[in-house]
Amino acid sequence: MSVLDILSTMVSRLEDPTLSELGVIPWAAPVISFGNLSQSKIATLGLNPSNREFVDLSGNELDGQDRRFHTLRSLGLNTWSEATHEHLHRILDSCNNYFYGNPYDGWFRALDRLIIGTSVSYYGLFSEACHLDLVPYATACKWGELTSAQKVRLLSSEGDALGLLLRESSIEVLVLNGQSVIENFQMIASCALKRMAVPDWTLPRRASSGVTGYAYTGKICKISGMDLGREISILGYSHNIQSSFGVTTQVKTAIQQWITNSTNEVFC
Repeated sequence: MSVLDILSTMVSRLEDPTLSELGVIPWAAPVISFGNLSQSKIATLGLNPSNREFVDLSGNELDGQDRRFHTLRSLGLNTWSEATHEHLHRILDSCNNYFYGNPYDGWFRALDRLIIGTSVSYYGLFSEACHLDLVPYATACKWGELTSAQKVRLLSSEGDALGLLLRESSIEVLVLNGQSVIENFQMIASCALKRMAVPDWTLPRRASSGVTGYAYTGKICKISGMDLGREISILGYSHNIQSSFGVTTQVKTAIQQWITNSTNEVFC
């Protein structure tokens, strides 16, 4: 099954009205990757694409030079059932070339700095890193604002997308960004990652001894019951770099060094 075939499946699912009930933006194309999956060996992992990849702060669809991904309107379609092979290629190109256009740098630069010590980056002509999500569809509100039932249903119905994409990739290391990603990943991968407290990752707090940071490690060969055909190394850190309160420069540097050392062990 090619990446284009996987994308076709993801697009066709947008015709199911159930996805709208789960908070998915029905006119926004699925985002199968941020960056070129086919040439990447490291991928970071999040929950799902932000609505800011499709709309501005006022909720208006991004257009022109501001546009990041395709929509029904940008493709000139009335429904996703009208999508042709050409439309799928245009959607795929927008994913592959995301970091050459108008990337959401306020979010991705922080992640890129964590993996830069591995000699890969999202940015650059021969980038060997990309970003993936547990669910490839943007929701109208943030993941944390969805109901528990919506989250569970989205992960159970769309969690196979990650497995399909990883199986067709050359990804060797998957980096999990934050505790929520880690917990949901363990659920769809039916695995228990090894957890270890890291003193250097403690977030300082005036009224307490601080918030402990945890490192998670493991290897997987299946996701949602799907055989990936190989083992992939998993590295996770409990702090969400973009949103955890008080993530200091020192903590970010310590996480970066851990990712660098751990990844070098995989590549050796």
